[in-house]
Amino acid sequence: MSWIEIIGYVGSALMFSTFYMKTMMPLRITAIAANVVMIAYTALAGVYPVLILQGALLPLNVTRLLQMRRLVAAVRRAASGDFRAQALIPFMHRFEAARGEILFRCGDRSDAMYLVEKGSVELMEIDVTVEPGALVGEIGLLSPWQSRTATARCAEDSVLHRIDQDEVVRLYYQNPEFAFYLIRLVVRRLLQNVKQAEFDAMATLTPGVKPPVKASGPAKT
Repeated sequence: MSWIEIIGYVGSALMFSTFYMKTMMPLRITAIAANVVMIAYTALAGVYPVLILQGALLPLNVTRLLQMRRLVAAVRRAASGDFRAQALIPFMHRFEAARGEILFRCGDRSDAMYLVEKGSVELMEIDVTVEPGALVGEIGLLSPWQSRTATARCAEDSVLHRIDQDEVVRLYYQNPEFAFYLIRLVVRRLLQNVKQAEFDAMATLTPGVKPPVKASGPAKT
């Protein structure tokens, strides 16, 4: 067996091993190694059709590896909580609402999410006030029924930004920072609601129990 054939067998083994890999990063790295080895083999052996194929696959695999590394880095940044709701403003429609104006009612179809820039929004059924810089209406967009669970009323003259559901879904899939932010936002609100429900049950059995401090911010809507 010549050393050229040995190179060919090594390249074939590397290519074969990619079919057994379950994660993308090791798969791409192994595929790049296989491309390099096979390019050397086919060039030395004069197998030019395969040489052209491997030469085309090498930059493709390198590009996919770089894209995957950027995605992983973006997910890590998202997990660290770098995203801010204000980053959504370029995708939102700004409008003003007078005190007492209803943004949506309990039971309405949930088709948008709002960011409070100025003023405040009261969620009437659950007695929560959403302050500037916070989102409202996020849970309704992610719920299976896509319906509002509270009525949102402006507690004062307010300036708000609205983003439609279709745009939220598009950003969710394209921007991992936003996806992590939205998931954490929903989980935090659900945990707040659980704590409030626990207090309500305790207060029913033990009169005089002090209620937990209600955090202003995005509410379960």
